[in-house]
Amino acid sequence: MQITSNTKPETNIVEVEFNINAENFEKAVQSAFLKKRKNIAIPGFRKGKATRKMIETTYGEGVFYEEAVNELYRDAIPKVVDELKLELVDSPDVEVTEINRENGVTFKARFTVKPEVTVGDYKGLEVELESREASEDDIDAELEKMRSDNARIIDASDRPVQNGDLIKFDFTGFCEGEAFDNGTATDFRLEIGSGKFIPGFEEQIIGKTVDEDFDVTVTFPEDYFAANLSGKEALFKCKINEISSKETADLDDEFVKDISEFDTIGELREDIRRKITEDFTQLRDMELERELAEKVVAIMQAEIPQIMFEDRTNENAREWAFRHNMQPEDFAKRQGISIEQYREGFREIAEKQVKFRLALEKIAAIEGLQASKEEVDAEFEKMSKESRTSVEKIRSYISAEAIEGDLKTEKALKIIKEAAVIKEKS
Repeated sequence: MQITSNTKPETNIVEVEFNINAENFEKAVQSAFLKKRKNIAIPGFRKGKATRKMIETTYGEGVFYEEAVNELYRDAIPKVVDELKLELVDSPDVEVTEINRENGVTFKARFTVKPEVTVGDYKGLEVELESREASEDDIDAELEKMRSDNARIIDASDRPVQNGDLIKFDFTGFCEGEAFDNGTATDFRLEIGSGKFIPGFEEQIIGKTVDEDFDVTVTFPEDYFAANLSGKEALFKCKINEISSKETADLDDEFVKDISEFDTIGELREDIRRKITEDFTQLRDMELERELAEKVVAIMQAEIPQIMFEDRTNENAREWAFRHNMQPEDFAKRQGISIEQYREGFREIAEKQVKFRLALEKIAAIEGLQASKEEVDAEFEKMSKESRTSVEKIRSYISAEAIEGDLKTEKALKIIKEAAVIKEKS
């Protein structure tokens, strides 16, 4: 393979012409003949026994050219990319501009590559964050949750529903007189007062009794996930099958011993304080990263190929649907919107993600950051433990280069965070 031309006609576009000489073209044609001859029948010959010359005489000299060219293309493109050190963001457009036995094959390939990126001063970025510590109210709330989670469930079907009760009930939802998708359930479990249903729904169940048929009328929020229902009034026909109440234990040392590894309320409170503090610290760190991402994107410049935004948007849309064990098309249908509208909802965050990643890669290059083989191997081991999947299987679909890139951007983010100037919000 010989590269004969290498130009940049547009931003983020590289056009390359390269040639496969006659000798290698002939080898590819012969290889194609050996693969395909078993399926070719020529009058006077048993199937698969005709010579290459006889097949070419019958069907034309170029009968094996397509197979040969495809084989050469698959082999040559990675070599071109490697030789020119191209970072592709899309599949190349390739055409054959010349093909004959005297000169071989000439290809013209059009590659879309990562953009050139510049970043401003990424050290010393100012960020305002709210500082919060675990309060006594936070600890009390967690203790009450523990009491509720460990409560004894008592049948209360002989009285009307009260706030805090657990019920099993049937319901069917109607909007504009028609039952809507995912609006029907049997023996659905609900804690009254939990706020898990549409605002106003649970309050209308209070006072109802077992086997009583009743209607609940609510209005879906304007931001409801199903666009075909948002802002609309709905009627639910309901019937309660079972009512239960919670009997909570006294909050004393005996309760603490029953539900934890500690002996006293004081010890449990200190453990809760520690865990809440860790949660606040983690949330603060996440907020710091979000704020820094906004600021870094604001000081970076690049003409980014639209395909990068499209790919990231589609990836986000797939990931969100898969979290709900659905395909994107099915998830969009459930929301009552088109697949295009569904994907569009992920575009804004996708654009920020692409820009931030490109900025971090540039910073990693400026800082000369590297990821050692030991660090890459350790990351594979970590992923293996977290997913309970063998390292070999993970390596089959995630390359070491991809892991190396992630580690370098993590190091770049660490540099930005350590150099940031953090101010406390009032």
